Amino acid sequence: MLARKASHGINVGIGMEVFGMNFTCLVDSLQYFRFPTQACVLPLFSQILGYAIVVASSIVKLPQIYLIIKNRSVLGLSATAFELEVVGYTLALAYCVYKKLPFSTYGEISFLLIQALIIVGLMYNLTPNLGMAAWAKAAVYCAFAPSILAGRLNPSLLEALYAFQHIIFFAARVPQIYKNYKNKQTGQLSFLTSLMNLMGSSARIFTSIQANAPVLMVVGSILGLLTHGTLVFQISFYNKVKSQ
Repeated sequence: MLARKASHGINVGIGMEVFGMNFTCLVDSLQYFRFPTQACVLPLFSQILGYAIVVASSIVKLPQIYLIIKNRSVLGLSATAFELEVVGYTLALAYCVYKKLPFSTYGEISFLLIQALIIVGLMYNLTPNLGMAAWAKAAVYCAFAPSILAGRLNPSLLEALYAFQHIIFFAARVPQIYKNYKNKQTGQLSFLTSLMNLMGSSARIFTSIQANAPVLMVVGSILGLLTHGTLVFQISFYNKVKSQ
């Protein structure tokens, strides 16, 4: 949206907003050949970065999905890790929608949830002798997820579950980290996916702070930075050892 503001015939600038991002101060600065202020640049950069994360998230797990399909193998992957990721993404998405936060601060969660569900489906399909416990977990998720995403939970309960989802995400990555350490290899774990997750967590810390998002969102991004960083290190280290 582009609108010219004027007072008594004097041009006082151009208001410009695209997808909720206000470029007014930047356009005005460039119009009068001035450097934009930090207060102008940082919020705008945060919003642009936030949308970049959302776009990147739509493909972040595709390398992992591709490896599984290509090799028809889930060797080295922890089913528990990906199942917990699905639960965590579901709770996070429900909370952000309930809080009516800007889409640029959480949009990637919806794409990550879809991709995580695909990975879990592939793991179930490629795992021999899966057992009834796995299917029981899937049935419970399918029964409760629609209500959670629709916001049909008590607000206090939703707040508590959102706080708990950070523990879920942390717990989701620990089994994979431990499995890598135990096997001294990372199997079909995708380096590219882990690296993009690491970069996304790093960027999300900045965008969450700039958007005055709840402290819990910032804490979750910091935990993601630590755990994804560990996974990237493990893949690099074990692959290097394997090649020697």
